[in-house]
Amino acid sequence: MFQLGKTIISEDILEKEFVCNLSACKGACCVDGDAGAPLNEAETKILEEIYPKVKPFLRKEGIAAIEAQGTWVKGTDGDLETTLIDNKDCAYVIFDGKTALCGIEQAYNQGIVDWKKPVSCHLYPIRVKDFTEFAAVNYDKWDICDDACSLGKELEVPVYKFVKEALIRRFGEDWYLELEKVAEEHKNS
Repeated sequence: MFQLGKTIISEDILEKEFVCNLSACKGACCVDGDAGAPLNEAETKILEEIYPKVKPFLRKEGIAAIEAQGTWVKGTDGDLETTLIDNKDCAYVIFDGKTALCGIEQAYNQGIVDWKKPVSCHLYPIRVKDFTEFAAVNYDKWDICDDACSLGKELEVPVYKFVKEALIRRFGEDWYLELEKVAEEHKNS
């Protein structure tokens, strides 16, 4: 672990390699698990605001879940999360054949909304836990991502480089530039 500003970072994000391999996993992270995608307070308001624009991109099951439960929910642990369909699929998931995709991201890609998706989804496999004085930045190892780890190793892409855009979105460009310096020092040590 090392500190960068008000973040405590696991060295795994520098050492582990990762590149999403949708052709292998079929977007399992959007349909597996026992909770929705983590959200922050601001994101709950964004979901409420953009839902009418995103709704045409969603499946009928997702729309039904959102209209019954809301655009976001409080999980069993009290954390804010995306709504789930029958405690499984994210309500915002859509399918291209057998591959799960994000309906919000599809609306974003078509210029309908200006918000890509929850930052927790964009950051994956990094998970951030906010505390009063700092944020913990950790690599989340999940067996459904084994193919992403293999592809990352083959392409020699460390986790922090794979999620560069998301890390800049979450912490800012200056923070990311400092992280790159730390990564280079770590690599040469």
